[in-house]
Amino acid sequence: MTTTPDDPNTALPDHRPPVVDLAAWQTARDELLVREKAHTREGDAIAAARRRLPMVECDGTVEVVGPDGPVPFLDLFQGRDELVVYKHMWYDGAPHQGQCEGCTTTAWHLKDTVYLNARGVSFAILTTGRWDEVASYVEFMGYTQPWYSVRDVDAPVGGDMGYLTCFLRDGDRVFLTYSTTGRGNERVNGSLGLLDMTPYGRGEAWEDNPKGWPEGRNACWSWRSDADGNATWGPTSRPVPQWTRPGATPVETLGRQGHHH
Repeated sequence: MTTTPDDPNTALPDHRPPVVDLAAWQTARDELLVREKAHTREGDAIAAARRRLPMVECDGTVEVVGPDGPVPFLDLFQGRDELVVYKHMWYDGAPHQGQCEGCTTTAWHLKDTVYLNARGVSFAILTTGRWDEVASYVEFMGYTQPWYSVRDVDAPVGGDMGYLTCFLRDGDRVFLTYSTTGRGNERVNGSLGLLDMTPYGRGEAWEDNPKGWPEGRNACWSWRSDADGNATWGPTSRPVPQWTRPGATPVETLGRQGHHH
């Protein structure tokens, strides 16, 4: 049973979206669905084109450093034919709270890749940090996916960080097939996808919102917070997931004296 107020329009300012009955809402929803389906089909077409991109052969014997020391990049495939890596930026010598909040959002949403593995795809996170610093960070964050240092390793295995990159294996030969960065990384961030469905969206200033909606803030404003849960990118903040980790304490500095991307 659905109940409605006698005069629903009195509850909201005039400049907000109109209040209608369920049937009228369904009509408007169905109109938007046409656009959503077109968007989905275009995404399928783009994915088809992505699968047809030319490939670049890579040196699968180049060594990366993990918990067992140096290993050939080929080992990251774990015997599978496909590999997806995320290249996590790193600030040398910075404490945990000083590491990249944007890369944290991507890595955190890929904590469990059991469905990728079931499909024959391996996953790893690469970073330019020194392995001893990286290992400490991985332990603190509780990450279960494999991490490797690609410090001083050339592209496409190393190189610029902040990218999702895909590789294909054919025996002992390795090929770069695709790479994306910036908002291309949003594909793995399920939280952003859900926020895009909510009434207030991401709460960011660039979004096109109805008049009267809460004023948007800077991009990614919610990705860091202080000990009291207030969103801030100041020196007393941590990437949001860190507050769920044992031993996370209030901080006074990000400790980013230097960085190595």
